[in-house]
Formats: sequence, C-alpha cells, structure tokens
Amino acid sequence: NLLEDSIIEEPPLAIKEGGIIKEGFKEDIDKLKRAKTEGKQWLMELEEREREKTGIKNLKIKFNKVFGYYLDVTNSYKDLVPDHYIRKQTLANSERYTTEELNQLADTILGSEDRLYALEYETYVMIRETLAGEMERISRTANVIAQIDALASLAYVAERNHFVRPKLNVRGTIDIKDGRHPVVEQVIPNDMFISNDTYLDNKKNRVAIITGPNMAGKSTYMRQVALIVLMAQIGSFVPAAKANIGIVDRIFTRVGASDDLASGQSTFMVEMNEVANILRNATAKSLLILDEIGRGTSTFDGLSIAWAVVEHISNPKLLGAKTLFATHYHELTELEGKLDSVNNYCIAVKEKGDDIVFLRKIVKGGADRSYGIQVAKLAGLPDSVIERAKEIAEQLLANDITDTVKSISVDTGHKHKKEHLDEVDMTQISLFDTVKDDDIIDELRSIDIGNMTPLDALNKLYQLQNKVKNRW
Repeated sequence: NLLEDSIIEEPPLAIKEGGIIKEGFKEDIDKLKRAKTEGKQWLMELEEREREKTGIKNLKIKFNKVFGYYLDVTNSYKDLVPDHYIRKQTLANSERYTTEELNQLADTILGSEDRLYALEYETYVMIRETLAGEMERISRTANVIAQIDALASLAYVAERNHFVRPKLNVRGTIDIKDGRHPVVEQVIPNDMFISNDTYLDNKKNRVAIITGPNMAGKSTYMRQVALIVLMAQIGSFVPAAKANIGIVDRIFTRVGASDDLASGQSTFMVEMNEVANILRNATAKSLLILDEIGRGTSTFDGLSIAWAVVEHISNPKLLGAKTLFATHYHELTELEGKLDSVNNYCIAVKEKGDDIVFLRKIVKGGADRSYGIQVAKLAGLPDSVIERAKEIAEQLLANDITDTVKSISVDTGHKHKKEHLDEVDMTQISLFDTVKDDDIIDELRSIDIGNMTPLDALNKLYQLQNKVKNRW
C-alpha cells in the first residue's frame, strides 16, 4: 500500500530531480508542485483580496530582482494603507510594501523547485528505509507469488495444450507415448504435428541411432524428448499421451553448427570441444542429445569419430548414458547387433518419383540413404546442379564404404575382443575417378631442393604441373 500510494507508475531514472511522489501523498510536496505551476494565479488572487480589504483600487503586486515581490500603492491611496503593511521602499509617486502572507507566498514561489526536489528525495529515502525494514517479509511474499505465477502458468499451458501428468521413476527408464514438441506444435497449423514414441533405458535400449534425411524432423524429435524430460523434472505436465520419466542428473546437447573465429575456433573445433565436454562430464544418469557428430571433417575421419563416440557412450564401464544420436553416417547402423545397447531408428519417408514426402514418424530400423539431393531440389538448387549431383552420386556408389564398415569390429571394452582398424583403407573418397600419381610423388621425393637455384626449382615445378594437367 505504501508503494501504491507514494510512487508514481513510471518514475524518472534520476531520483534527485523530482517527479517521483504521487499527488496526495504529502501536502507539502503538493503545495510546492502547485507553486511551480500556479504561482501567478496565487499572486493574482492575493492582489484581488488586498484591493477588496483595503479599498485601494489600483493596488498591484509587482516584482524586481532587488526587492522581490512587493505591493505597489500610489500616493493618492497612501492614507488607506493598513497598519500591518511593512514599508520596503519610498518612491516619488508611490510606496512599496510587503506583508507576512506575501513574504510566505514569495518564498514558496521562488524557492519551490529546489525545495520540491529536496523534499521529494527526502520522502523517497523515508519510503526506501521503511521498505528495507520489511525486506524479509517482502522477499518471502515475492517468492510465494513467483511460485504461484510459475505453477499457474504451467497449469494454464497444460490445460490449453492437452498435456498429461507424467509418472516419475528412479529406474532410468524414459517411456513416452505420442510425445510432441511443446513449441513447434504451436506453429504448425491445424494440429498437423506428428507425435512420436520414445523408449530408453539403462540396458538394451540405452542408445538410439537415428537416421533419415535433412528436414525430416530428427532434431525436432530429439529436442522434444529433452524438453519432455526437463518439464517432467520441474513438476510440469508434458506434451504426450502418456509418459513415465526417469530422473536424469543432466541433459547434454550437441546440436547445430557454430564457430568462434575471433579466437581461432572453427565450426568443427567448437563441435569437438562440446563433445569433449560431454564425454568428460556426463554420467550414466545423464541424457545426451547428439546431432550430426563428425560432420565438419572428411568422411572417414568424421565417421570414425562418430563410431568411437557411440562405442564410448554405450559402454557402461566408460559412460553408459541414455543417448539419442542423429547422424547421416548410415554406416553407424551397423552398430546395432554389435553393441547390445544400440538400436536403429529412422524418419519414415515416402518417395514419389524423384520427390520425397516427410512423414515425420520415427520407426524402427535404419535409413540407407540421406535423400540429400532431393532436399537440395526442394531448396531450389538449379536443375543443372541437381542433375550433375545425381551423376556423381551414381559414380560414388561404386566406392560405397558400407561393405568396409561392416567388417569393422567394435571396441567392447575387453582386450581380447578389441580389434583395430589398421587393415581398413581410410582414404578419403574422391568425387572423380583417380589415377595413381606414384611416379610424380617419387620424382618429388628425389628432388634435392637445397642444391637447386630458384630458376631450376621454377622449371621443375612447371614440368610437374604439366604432367598433372595432361593426366586430368
């Protein structure tokens, strides 16, 4: 009530320049405010009253910088001047007087602004000190109001958007039926959002490898799982038909591309830093959301990193965290069956000739292609680029690395079962048919650069360059 009665709704930033206290809170402040705006009216009213009381028809209140405000009476009315008038100055044709009331009014008008600012600040300090004395009670009340506000907001959203009350468990099982993304579903018209199930536990369903094309909904699906788990743990109802949520200690995410070029961090380096942080700090009770690990480097390097990360996460002796792992490396689907806790899921897609329709549904099994060219077509790439991409893709099929990946053994954590990739040819796939350039490499190795003149070196470089050009 004190705040409501005393402080205006939008006070100025400067607290020592007035304009803070509401009208009606303090009479002295109201009077000073009126003095700033109504001073001339007060003087006119006083002048009129004095004329009526004294009968001096031409009495006037005037002002100068030396004497301030004064009553001016001509000599012809000098005999009518009351005894309580105080003479200030005698002139040839008139006398100048003042009164107690005029002195008070002058002081009010002339010093009103400075006194107003000082009095407002003094009143503000008094209000502040009064509030400080009640701070514990105010904080306690504010905390209760904040909790009520948060719970009421969650209840309103749950009722409006058909959320359900989840069950909680300490077994580590995350079982979601018809889960939805609480934000994305609001921007998709006509209730067209496709719901999906999720089942993760600490045993056979610890890691889900999710494959499928871009734009199909992998990231949305993984984020909705993380949000549902988080919402359940803060006491909210969740966007699902039914949910039984295991408590997690942290939710780690590695989603999207970003860089920090100012400090020399490339997109891939930022990604690896984030993955390193996750692998070092996650526990078996954590939930991991990993999207496209290893995409920022060469095909074999990226696949190798992604493969090793999945092995590390799925191994309960090393980490054993529940994980949703989205990837375009379809070769990772080979891990199902090799690692007991890894299972394959993909986004269902319907093909119509060269076009595709995203069904947004998560189903068991792995995708065998990314439909990247079809997505590029949807994005509007020129037809000539799309057609050329198809030609190159057909050529690359001859260099398919899936058969190579199938032969890779997994690291199960046991020395007698662990095999290395020493025998796997990890050469980066080229987009074109390549020709061995062993003779050029041998020639480069045999050159004694230390004993060559700059001109000889330039000539040799020219010869080698021509050899390369002729072969291509």
